[in-house]
Amino acid sequence: MPRDTKGRRPTIVVTGASAGVGRATARMFAKKQGARLALLARDERRLKKTADEVRVLGGEAMVLPLDVANASAVDDAAAEVEQQLGPVDIWVNNAMVSVFSPIRRISPEEFKRVTEVTYLGQVYGTLAALRRMLPRDRGTIVLVGSALAFRGIPLQAPYCAAKHAVKGFADSLRAELLHDGSRVKVSSVHLPALNTPQFDWVKSRLKNQAQPVPPIFQPEVAARAICWASLHPRPELLVGGSTLRAVLASKLLPRVVDYYLAKTGYRSQQTDEPETEQREGNLWEPVPGPYAAHGRFDARATSFSPQLWMNTHRTSTAAIGVALGAAAYALASRTRHDRNGVAR
Repeated sequence: MPRDTKGRRPTIVVTGASAGVGRATARMFAKKQGARLALLARDERRLKKTADEVRVLGGEAMVLPLDVANASAVDDAAAEVEQQLGPVDIWVNNAMVSVFSPIRRISPEEFKRVTEVTYLGQVYGTLAALRRMLPRDRGTIVLVGSALAFRGIPLQAPYCAAKHAVKGFADSLRAELLHDGSRVKVSSVHLPALNTPQFDWVKSRLKNQAQPVPPIFQPEVAARAICWASLHPRPELLVGGSTLRAVLASKLLPRVVDYYLAKTGYRSQQTDEPETEQREGNLWEPVPGPYAAHGRFDARATSFSPQLWMNTHRTSTAAIGVALGAAAYALASRTRHDRNGVAR
């Protein structure tokens, strides 16, 4: 969102802003818009690091340490943001936790915790935003989804289920806003596998160390998509060719995908390095350490998604397609003419 007619910079809330996609997104908003950012997550030390990066890039930042699974804490934070930074223009629901494990070894408490953070955390953030945006009849809420919102995979059942729930929630909310004639917008951004620290701190019972399923993208790809969606709130924005393929395969060949994942899903989510211990990870409490936006897969991650570029530049993509089609037609016509000339 550009500055308004009075020159006010947009006020943006980002949850899960201490590391990974949230941290990359906060930096992107600061760099592109000089935004006023409210940074929400559990780890205060890392939030302060994010705030420092935001200020260097030209934005303002305030730090609000909290657990998004606490609805009243999220709403209180929203009130404090509006008091300190002004009306919230954009709210990005990004916070998540997960458990890497076969379902039979996941406890009810672990399922509940992932659901509370990864699904209900987005619900609570949305409710806090709506309480403030609806009376003003403006604002954008971005829900961070996943390719796994369309296709569950083995070893990540709680996370996949939570992202499915986020998608259903977003669909319902969009329909209600349309019914009410509201100008508040909701956009779901569905992400591919990303090089974030979650694979170093996630609670895991895997034999080997966890990894994102290739192809792997840098978190800045996700950040660009989220920032774009906040300005162009398309109902759903798919990020990465792998996400698009997952959606199409699940719709067209769901049972084939079941067998494919049964055969490949375990191996593709683990490196060759054995896990040193069955760690608790960050499911219940933040994990200390110098974690930032990137994880340990920089050498294998790409910083650009052609699919995302085409998806967010449809006019240019169409123009390029028309130009290529015209060039191909002209070349074919010339070839036919040359052949006819030779025949004569």
